[in-house]
Amino acid sequence: MTDPRPVALITGASAGIGVALARVFSRHGHELALVARREDRLQELADEIAATGARRPIVITCDLSAPNAVHRIGDALASQNAEPQFVVNNAGFGLVGSATVRDRGEQLQMIDLNVRALTELSIAFVDSLARHRGGILNVGSMAGFLPGPGMAVYYATKAYVLSFTEALHSELAPRGIRVTVLCPGPVPTEFGARAGISERSMAPSLLTKSAEYVADLGYRGLMDGRRTIVPGFINKLVTALLRFVPRRVLLKAVDSRQTRRRSAQGS
Repeated sequence: MTDPRPVALITGASAGIGVALARVFSRHGHELALVARREDRLQELADEIAATGARRPIVITCDLSAPNAVHRIGDALASQNAEPQFVVNNAGFGLVGSATVRDRGEQLQMIDLNVRALTELSIAFVDSLARHRGGILNVGSMAGFLPGPGMAVYYATKAYVLSFTEALHSELAPRGIRVTVLCPGPVPTEFGARAGISERSMAPSLLTKSAEYVADLGYRGLMDGRRTIVPGFINKLVTALLRFVPRRVLLKAVDSRQTRRRSAQGS
């Protein structure tokens, strides 16, 4: 039997940044394995990529919040004689509203997807990543640099992604594995609708970047072995300045922002 062929495993590949990342990786010659719950979306993207002359991506329909998800992904790859060279943890969602008011089950599902699944996928395929001198790209958020009243659980999950990925960057460097966390600001995707954010309450356009722009920077940053990527000069400046702002001031500012957002949405 031939050695498994290397692929870039991309989660949340049915929309938004995930689709953009799939296109960027494919454009640079990587074979893909696409993971999401919506098979029709994955098949459409796989068809699109195959039409460019690239090898058709492996499609893995899977709910990453399920306890056996990573095992199923491993089995699906093995059945295609493939293994990850790159793991791109893009899947995730957010919810607007007080942690004590939002549905508890939904919030725990968010932790399962944004934290547990990302962690498991980040460490499950380390041997194959090392064999192929590959890496891990975890999609975080500018929210990870802030406390988040009004979206407390979401902000906390992204703080975890930032901390965990930066630490993994150091731990896996001796094995030749690149590890990068991508921390975009607002991106016009389906994320807002899922979180309960209306278009009129989105962040200022000055902070907003396209999914394509974010994906391209994330790919280049990963290949360059960078630890943390914040797309956009203003966003980068904001995250740099946050360390000098007292925490109580940040808490008040975020709380005020979320209150205005809820008022704008009529909630």
